[in-house]
Amino acid sequence: MLDVRIFTLYPELFPGPLDIGLYKKARSKKIWSLEIINIRDYSKDKHKTVDDTPYGGGNGMLMRADTISDSLDKIIGKKKKEKIIYLSPKGKQFNQAHAKKFSKLKNLNIICGHFEGIDQRVLETQNIEEVSLGDYILSGGETASFVFLDAIIRLLPGVLGNKLSIREESFENNLLEYPQYTKPQEWKKKVPPKVLLSGDHAKIKGWRLAQSEAITRRLRPDLWQKYITRNKK
Repeated sequence: MLDVRIFTLYPELFPGPLDIGLYKKARSKKIWSLEIINIRDYSKDKHKTVDDTPYGGGNGMLMRADTISDSLDKIIGKKKKEKIIYLSPKGKQFNQAHAKKFSKLKNLNIICGHFEGIDQRVLETQNIEEVSLGDYILSGGETASFVFLDAIIRLLPGVLGNKLSIREESFENNLLEYPQYTKPQEWKKKVPPKVLLSGDHAKIKGWRLAQSEAITRRLRPDLWQKYITRNKK
């Protein structure tokens, strides 16, 4: 089971979309668990202050080191081997390979930042890994955490019924997924490629691979180069 903890200023946002469909069912089966920690509970004053002005000046406010660190120490304690993630624009960009790696963990702690981020000293002393979902800015880490966990939880054993469907998805083997079709067979005078109706599984497999290669080469030359390099080995 994957035990997930989210450190946030807005606990009311959770579990949100993670409490419907496959994810709710998987949590009820104890495939994964969710604990929400309100960072404000570890504030030092009666106003529940969690931020302050940055040293050296500048715009915005910064989340305090002591408040975040106290929440981590209280909840995680001396379990220093647990993975702690801070969702940050300056982190390593998240991809499918990272999702697979994180899905094999037993514990995953996520810090949702706000304002101008968090005090650098927390990142250095708590051995926190910074992860970015892309080159854009969100108002807070909560919305990013939904996407982050969505990509990870669906990979846990027992969440999705068909293991083959995961292996054939986009970004597996550095290829984008091939086009797919279903009923009705004719729609707006368009029909699926004949090979998909042939029943010849070898030809279908070959067609799908060729389509994935062509789409990846055209739309994602960065992935195409990785695919070519991997297949030369």
